[in-house]
Amino acid sequence: MHKKLTFLLLFSTVITAYSQIGGESVYRFLNLVSSPRQAALGSKTITLYDYDVNQPLYNPASINEEMDGKLALNYANYIGDVSYGTASYAYTYDKHVNTFHGGITYINYGKFDGRDEEGNATGTFSGSEAALSLGYAYNVPYTKLHLGANAKIISSTLENYQSFGVAADIAASYIDDKNDINYALVVRNFGTQITTYSGTREKLPFEIIAGISQELENVPVRWHITVDNLQKWKVAFSNPARSEETIDGEVVEEKVSFLGNAFRHVIVGAEIMPKRAISFRLSYNFRRAAELKLLEQRTFAGISGGFGIRFGKFRFDYSYSRYSLSANASLFGLMINL
Repeated sequence: MHKKLTFLLLFSTVITAYSQIGGESVYRFLNLVSSPRQAALGSKTITLYDYDVNQPLYNPASINEEMDGKLALNYANYIGDVSYGTASYAYTYDKHVNTFHGGITYINYGKFDGRDEEGNATGTFSGSEAALSLGYAYNVPYTKLHLGANAKIISSTLENYQSFGVAADIAASYIDDKNDINYALVVRNFGTQITTYSGTREKLPFEIIAGISQELENVPVRWHITVDNLQKWKVAFSNPARSEETIDGEVVEEKVSFLGNAFRHVIVGAEIMPKRAISFRLSYNFRRAAELKLLEQRTFAGISGGFGIRFGKFRFDYSYSRYSLSANASLFGLMINL
């Protein structure tokens, strides 16, 4: 039984390792990107401050009146039988910037064939996780500073093991309207398990992210720079395929330089015509590119792109993210102005 749980936990770690530091926490689905706009901009853009009701799931300080009455639904058919998605909605209570945001995030890992220690079939089992969040943002009077927070209730079922937890996101955004520059800092998934799977309390996928973006003057392009995993400097690891062997037979591991590790924290992206009915997005994730590229073969790992189209009260978004020659992800999203 414990082997089945271990396998499922390992599998859930693997599918999120493309964009996260793997193997260090539970509830890693909390950091999966489900918004096509987010995915096309590199998966962790926190400087968006507009109509996008998906954005508060990544930065609660972005909650604003422009999101009022908007419902967003996102879905992704991921690797294998894994599927996940989100639903988001914002409601403005009055005109004094009292806007609240609610969201649901879920993931279904599909079905697995159970085996005992001797390899005998024990039937099939599945796994799923979900999180319910409620967010609110506050504009500090007479300033351009916006503060926000999300509160999350988390449920996880892996085979016949269950766990519940709570978490919070705390964020700050500074919106410089004069120069059209946005700054943001987000502390995500600060929390704990209330009940554990089998008696061992594990860490949540805590992360600190900073970002800056600006829309160019006289050019309909907004660029974004995100620096992720600020809570952990060393995110690079040595690739065994790049190790070398000395004359004495000693294996020398690849050494990642200071700059090589630094760039693995960086994601760059751009959105063309962000305020128009049709917009296009493109990004490059340095760590994803470094970790998933193949030796002597170009895979274009780390590149993501997509577009958004608005027609009437509906907005359709699509993104395509390149991981390797055999692993790519397409995300679909629909936003409705109710």
